[in-house]
Amino acid sequence: MEFRLAAFYFLFFAHAALYVAYFPLYLASRQLSAVEIAWVLALPAIGRIFAPTAWGWLADRTGAHRAIVAMSCAVTAAAFALLPFVDHIAWVIGVVSVLNAAALPLVEAITVGSLASRPGRQLGHYGPIRVWGSVGFMILVLAGGAWLDRMPIATLPAVMVPFMLATLAAALALPPGRVHPAGQHVPLRFTPEIVALLAAGFCNSVAHGALYAFLSLHLERVGYSGTTIGVLWTLGVAAEILVFLYLPQLFRRFALSTLLVASLGCGVVRFLAIGWFSDQLGIVLLAQLLHAATFGAFHAAAVAAVHRVFPEHAQARGQTLFSSVSYGAGAAAGLLIAGWAWEAGGAAMAFSASAAAALAGAFIARRLRHANL
Repeated sequence: MEFRLAAFYFLFFAHAALYVAYFPLYLASRQLSAVEIAWVLALPAIGRIFAPTAWGWLADRTGAHRAIVAMSCAVTAAAFALLPFVDHIAWVIGVVSVLNAAALPLVEAITVGSLASRPGRQLGHYGPIRVWGSVGFMILVLAGGAWLDRMPIATLPAVMVPFMLATLAAALALPPGRVHPAGQHVPLRFTPEIVALLAAGFCNSVAHGALYAFLSLHLERVGYSGTTIGVLWTLGVAAEILVFLYLPQLFRRFALSTLLVASLGCGVVRFLAIGWFSDQLGIVLLAQLLHAATFGAFHAAAVAAVHRVFPEHAQARGQTLFSSVSYGAGAAAGLLIAGWAWEAGGAAMAFSASAAAALAGAFIARRLRHANL
């Protein structure tokens, strides 16, 4: 089972690497402005505001986690195959965003639920499984940079489609989901712990808006080559891999709330460094190493915290709700804010806004220390 889950994560994030690191460059090659790029990149996040919760409700009620994930992969592959032949990119990305929004949170629910139900397995073992997603991301972001040094950016969609088709095959091999029909009529009670966790996730995703929208474009304009940009992305993911590998030890040593606060604090430092000192390679290298905290440690701690604060009958809804609020509303807000800030004051303003969002999230996450998390 763990092999099947690891294979899905590897392939899913291999595709995501090409999207996150290089799709903004593809959009720029299609003559989109900074605001238009931010808007297109925000569409998947906007789709994740509402769609994952609906898919999560359906998955909890029917156990159709695997079918929903497979459908989302098929739709994504078809969308990117069509992308070079359409003029209205936003329409394609918008439609696919609604249909594929629940793939990752549903797989997270399958993974965490299977670990929690097996004797001798702890939530910290999520890391050694999830790490394969980071490995896939790292390999493809590095290979993608080298590819684009030799091939035109217009070839990007043709490269992305085979990876999503492989992800579809992996999705069909996932373990089945669990059915919780009785729990569907039990309303969720939004405890202070749930509210604080969702708010912290929202702020962390807002903080990453400039990174995911404009890091590659920013570094390219500073003068870095495609290969160097790929290496910088890869360095961040390599640091993230170490966090996932040592996650069992981290979870035994630190409270989840401590990991969340520390990760957000690292975000403040990271985004200020990228925004103001990107012409100094050494500082950018150190900033990218902080990806281990700002994404790796934060995401793992948040997934585990969701499992703890949401009831058993609402695990899929819990993961999809967190995805909706953080990777949906938070990411959309972050991308749009980044676009406006970039137009108004360039990279320095965009990444400073990211740092401010991370700081706000750190103050919110401190409240979780009183919740035994």
